[in-house]
Amino acid sequence: MAAEQTVLMDGAGIKRALTRIAHEILERNKGVSDIVLIGIRSGGAFLADGIARQISVIEGGDVPVGAVDITLYRDDCSGHLPHHPVGKTDIPFSLEAKKVILVDDVLYTGRTIRAAMDALMDFGRPQSIQLAVLVDRGHRELPIRADFVGRNVPTSQKENVQVVFDQANEPIEVILEK
Repeated sequence: MAAEQTVLMDGAGIKRALTRIAHEILERNKGVSDIVLIGIRSGGAFLADGIARQISVIEGGDVPVGAVDITLYRDDCSGHLPHHPVGKTDIPFSLEAKKVILVDDVLYTGRTIRAAMDALMDFGRPQSIQLAVLVDRGHRELPIRADFVGRNVPTSQKENVQVVFDQANEPIEVILEK
């Protein structure tokens, strides 16, 4: 039996959410001074680029953007699980005393975010880490919450939320699979 899919957000809805998140980041941080965006590979990295473009349009200035791969920091990578390929972490700037906006596509248990924070600490000590997610679906296993949320979607643990990207790595829709 095929999974039932529901489109939660289309491309226009995603763009509106990213624009709102960009405005909220600027308001909370009083502009772009000392802000850097770090996307979690892979979906979060693509969304960080989109938020950076929106901030550039709003403020007229560029925000440094990097990407972090958390594969080696995951707490579910023990010897009995399948091998996870290691991606590339690309943070070409210092995190010292910066306001890091960590970006991910879907916030679920919080374990990915914890792993990303562990990885970031290997690159320096930021002034703060704030979390921006396109979708927060609930079911936290760790005490982690997003500072900036595109959309809250209550789900069951049997459901799955997926952000779909096109070949140019632009988000085109958010799907709920039942």
